[in-house]
Amino acid sequence: MRPHPIPPVTEPLQYRAIGVVRGTYVPADAEQITRGLIRTEDGEELEAVVLGRLLTLMRRHLDLECPHLWVVYPRSREEGGLHLQMVGVWEPSTLSPADGEPAAADSTDSSPVDTSPADALPEGDDYFSVRGELVFTKPETGQLVVKVRQLPRADGQRPLPFKLQIQGTVPLEHLRHFVALDLRRQGQELQLERLEVIGPVAQRGNRGGKGRRDGRRDGRRSSPHQSGAPAAGRPAR
Repeated sequence: MRPHPIPPVTEPLQYRAIGVVRGTYVPADAEQITRGLIRTEDGEELEAVVLGRLLTLMRRHLDLECPHLWVVYPRSREEGGLHLQMVGVWEPSTLSPADGEPAAADSTDSSPVDTSPADALPEGDDYFSVRGELVFTKPETGQLVVKVRQLPRADGQRPLPFKLQIQGTVPLEHLRHFVALDLRRQGQELQLERLEVIGPVAQRGNRGGKGRRDGRRDGRRSSPHQSGAPAAGRPAR
């Protein structure tokens, strides 16, 4: 198992949205555990769905009565709050190191009660890494929106970009720039902890010769809640 559930960045303009949340997963249906919520230690209930191989791992190896450190892809709900796509679990102290994916385990049963020091991350729980284009910022209210593009699927289809609503103060001069954000979940929101501005994003498909100036004006006036619906698929790694 690799030493961190969030893979390192390999390209300067690599889009992604990934993080970790510790909590107990509560399925909406005992027979169909793909949808439910993560009940966190601070009392939040975060809407969640289970993707990929994690479903098999949960059925065979994890005690769902216990809290785990889940690896998730965040999405912003239209009505506010977070929606999480669960793709892995980080417990190197108990899970088999059969391969490098956080959700990979072949034989070891896992029923942790206390968090092992080996499972702790230097960033701490509820850490998120988001990289994308800053498309909205309102410093006076501490609101911003980042657009994240996704890799094409195996069938060649290209998923639509999605937008994440974030709490934090970023100057207007960084609008339409590619940014790398370190975030922390607080309640149902993602709070900005650290910002790195990578550079301006080339604008495609401008109509009528409109350039960055119009984008800057939109950044002041458009609503941060006009974000895309939760999208399936994986952010670019």
